[in-house]
Amino acid sequence: MKRLGIGLLVVVVLVLAAGFVFQKPIGEAAFQRAAQALAGRDQLASLGDGLHIGLCGTGSPMVNPKRAGPCNVVVAGDQVLVIDMGESGNRNLNLMGISAGAVDALLLTHFHSDHIDGIGPLMLYHWTRGTSTAPLPVHGPEGVEQVVAGFNAAYALDHTYRIAHHGEKVVPPGGGGAAARPFVLQGNSAVILQTGGLTVTAFKVDHDPIKPAVGYRFDYKGRAVCISGDAAKSANLIATCKGADLIVHDALQPRLLKEVEGAFADQGNANTAKIFHDIQDYHATPEQAAESAQAAGVRMLVLSHLVPPLPYAYLYPAFLGDAPARFDGTIVVGEDGMLFSLPPQTEAIERRSLM
Repeated sequence: MKRLGIGLLVVVVLVLAAGFVFQKPIGEAAFQRAAQALAGRDQLASLGDGLHIGLCGTGSPMVNPKRAGPCNVVVAGDQVLVIDMGESGNRNLNLMGISAGAVDALLLTHFHSDHIDGIGPLMLYHWTRGTSTAPLPVHGPEGVEQVVAGFNAAYALDHTYRIAHHGEKVVPPGGGGAAARPFVLQGNSAVILQTGGLTVTAFKVDHDPIKPAVGYRFDYKGRAVCISGDAAKSANLIATCKGADLIVHDALQPRLLKEVEGAFADQGNANTAKIFHDIQDYHATPEQAAESAQAAGVRMLVLSHLVPPLPYAYLYPAFLGDAPARFDGTIVVGEDGMLFSLPPQTEAIERRSLM
């Protein structure tokens, strides 16, 4: 037994030594395979026809290393729309196998910084990955022109560098930046896009004092999905999302957030404590989101824009509170990379992770 133990130890030492000696060629071979897999990954090519909703960011302005800022992607047939683009949202799109070059348009719910601060990378990748000859269309309520103009100005010098370095064939001069596509809601909702069998309806939400603020409904081949944006509970959201299959809804749990507020107050940081106090009245709680989903008659509620941060799934029950008792369908605490697929003319909702 003693000799066997010594022999095993010698083998382990030799294997470790070989790993160090051949670390460079082994590492190069492993990286080559990883690079080929990354370059060749196109998740869109594997999606069947239907309505698909992906979560490219489920976080908030509060720091959470596992969650990007608010970001959703809707795929309907050959249409690819991104809804809001928070920090690191474009990174997550890439990790999910969805190229920014394939994105047809960006839709903004409102202009809070955490919903727009990832626009720059999306514009850049839309141009360079897609060899785009036209700017990225950005749809949004009044004010979107100012937001888009600011990003275009910030990236103007970078565009000249890209063209000079890579050439006009790779980065066509007319393809950089974004183009604002503003809309005005005369009533509580309006159809803003109809293309390839997909109908997109914008609807007013309650996010006072932030105005305008909207959510979106997507209808495609008998299936429907709603995205609330940032919204307190409102009759208009329930009415517009009536009969949808799934709602992606923002959610803030005041019981947990009060702990964060108290921690800053205890440190003597009254200003930050007040911010955490103020944000509690213009987002829906998980319980309120569940009530809205129940009233709208949807089958699945997906919670996103999670406040406060939830680094571990173990915290989900505390975050949900009484929400499961207020909704007869399925409640999912959203995580970055989740994809929900709704095949045409069925009631199925398939779920998987792309990250």
